[in-house]
Amino acid sequence: MRYRNLGGTGIEVSAHCLGTMMFGAVGNPDHEECGRIIRAALDRGINFVDTADMYSAGESEEIVGKALKGRRDDVVLATKVHFQMGEGRNRSGNSRRWIVQAVEDSLRRLGTDWIDLYQVHRPDHTTDVEETLSVLGDLVRAGKIRSFGCSTFPAGDLVEAHHVAERRALPRFRTEQPPYSILARGIETDVLPVARRYGMGVLTWSPLASGFLSGKYRLDGPIDLTTGRAALTPARFDPTIPGNVAKLEAVERLIELAQEIGCTLPELAVAFTVAHPAVTSVIIGPRTMEQMESLVDGAGLVLDDGVLDRIDEIVPPGVNLYQPDGAWRPPTLTDVAQRRRPLDERAAGQVSERAT
Repeated sequence: MRYRNLGGTGIEVSAHCLGTMMFGAVGNPDHEECGRIIRAALDRGINFVDTADMYSAGESEEIVGKALKGRRDDVVLATKVHFQMGEGRNRSGNSRRWIVQAVEDSLRRLGTDWIDLYQVHRPDHTTDVEETLSVLGDLVRAGKIRSFGCSTFPAGDLVEAHHVAERRALPRFRTEQPPYSILARGIETDVLPVARRYGMGVLTWSPLASGFLSGKYRLDGPIDLTTGRAALTPARFDPTIPGNVAKLEAVERLIELAQEIGCTLPELAVAFTVAHPAVTSVIIGPRTMEQMESLVDGAGLVLDDGVLDRIDEIVPPGVNLYQPDGAWRPPTLTDVAQRRRPLDERAAGQVSERAT
């Protein structure tokens, strides 16, 4: 297992991070089995575990907390805040009010006194980023968290956050957690260069592209849209959609490449992400012991320039074959009012142009 410094924090983490989104009701509801997977990953050299309060409504954090008893001091533990937790208002977002409560809830579920890396799970454009950075800095000073970062922030939001931190003399985001895979390389254009510019650690998620790079889905094979991840987001897997056909065609070429160099498709996919100089650690999110072992077995795989050139030919740098973040879209796209002038203004504009 390789280890790298997490941004400028001085914390050493394994180049493979154990993600726990699949532990709990959403994936594997067997707490004992999930605990065995976590401990086996630690035994294999992983010292970095990532979870979130919203994973199975807090159940994942509880599983992680139980599994780390007796080993907490040796683990770099990361969790997140942002998404709705329970019913009612003000139980989500990046406000001081919610973060102060949410961190206490996470500490209780995790059974620990501190969190090594506390991450803002998505941007919140209803909250001034100064407010968010301020409360996170207070939590560092209080000893409840050691450092903090963000997840799936657009490059512009990263730049703004660092600018505000410098202008207001506030602590800054130390890490970013974006989606990244051979099939979703869009962050190579802006997010990864910005992260390098600011010395941020980067831990990437979804290296298997929501399962497309697991080898389970093939161009000429049947795809069951009623089970697993396909049942949750069938449009992402429907083989009649042209975009999905493009992914499946790329998968066939990648399988051939993996066979040529003597590895599995998942091993190739994971090794690709850690080859980028901006990436600190890649999050693997197994549901079973077999999945964890197969991914960690490839931890030592290093891709040479020839293999990376071949991958660039299949999916060019900076290209997304699909939208990797299905959980959040910026309000500039989802809010019609931010994309269209009011009708009377549009009509007035036409009259003005004709008059001139």
